[in-house]
Amino acid sequence: MAGNYRVAVIGGDGIGPEVINVALEVVEACGVKLDTHSYDLGAAHYLATGEVLPDKTLEELRSFDAIMLGAVGPPVGSTEVPDGLLERGLLLRLRFDLDLYVNLRPFIGTPGSIAEGHDIIVVRENTEGPYAGEGGWLRKGTVNEVATQGSVNTRFGVERCVRAAFDMALRRSESRVGGEGAKGGKEGGAKRPKVTLVHKTNVLTYAGDLWKRTFEMVAAGYPQVDRNYSHVDAACIYLVEDPGRFDVIVTDNLFGDILTDLAGALFGGIGVAASANLNLARTGPSLFEPVHGAAHDIAGTGRANPIAAIRSAAMMLDYLGEEEAAARINDAVLGYLAGTDSSNDSSAAGIDDQSATTAGITREIAGRLRRHQTVRDSRS
Repeated sequence: MAGNYRVAVIGGDGIGPEVINVALEVVEACGVKLDTHSYDLGAAHYLATGEVLPDKTLEELRSFDAIMLGAVGPPVGSTEVPDGLLERGLLLRLRFDLDLYVNLRPFIGTPGSIAEGHDIIVVRENTEGPYAGEGGWLRKGTVNEVATQGSVNTRFGVERCVRAAFDMALRRSESRVGGEGAKGGKEGGAKRPKVTLVHKTNVLTYAGDLWKRTFEMVAAGYPQVDRNYSHVDAACIYLVEDPGRFDVIVTDNLFGDILTDLAGALFGGIGVAASANLNLARTGPSLFEPVHGAAHDIAGTGRANPIAAIRSAAMMLDYLGEEEAAARINDAVLGYLAGTDSSNDSSAAGIDDQSATTAGITREIAGRLRRHQTVRDSRS
């Protein structure tokens, strides 16, 4: 087996442990060895212990090569966990303290989806913007209450995110050479790499201006990459009407949050949507997770869709340098989806197609990988 990487596993709540276990099984099926260590974090852990993310646990997580996260959160409608506690105390704290400054969301249009045949990625700045937590209240709870919420943007933070987007555009372009991706989706013909900045510069004249100037400065060093700009509201329309106009989108965390939810619906549903929270400087581990929630209503029923978790695991392998194994997992997933009506079984965290189950999807995808591995071993 290749690898032997140390990976921290946070199964979390609801279907989180189920889909992460499937993802790890698929990684094993493609021949990569992982040394995994599990951590009990999330809503259930908080309710049992009062802890969200202990300092000791955070320090331990720094020593791993990567982190796999399932999903965290209480059941919908529960009031036992205060709003924002897990988001700020666990998810955002991991992003900020581990410097996971790029949130990477790849989207490949599955068969039957609105964006079938298209392939884009969204690069979100992950440690600044409106989610940084700048703001506060005056006279809270009175009729004269004032609430402010600022967007924190630094030249350093914006530049490293934008530069990552251009580097990814080049890498995507190189991977398309000689492959189907060079046909440029449904339209056909060669497709140059392109990075589109999405913001709202006509209204957010300070943050938007910083992003636009930094984008143009970085773009000047990448003459082989086309560049474009779109207001976020227009970008939402373009994603629906003409997703092929995009290649790589770079944006701040709030706009990226909106765009990636929309893209998830257009490209096949959140049941297949993967993500990576990357520390590209590699001063600590990066974190990989499906974007769906804990879906407590289907936990333990065998109806959880594991594809987003499997794709997130493939992103982890790519980050760890196991590009060939990651490509085999993605090919196996696409092969499975090509043989199903994925527009009916991937639109949510659960599986709508009554003929499909978590175990069945796992057997199919892992089986493809094991058969491929057997052929590889017989030839070596």
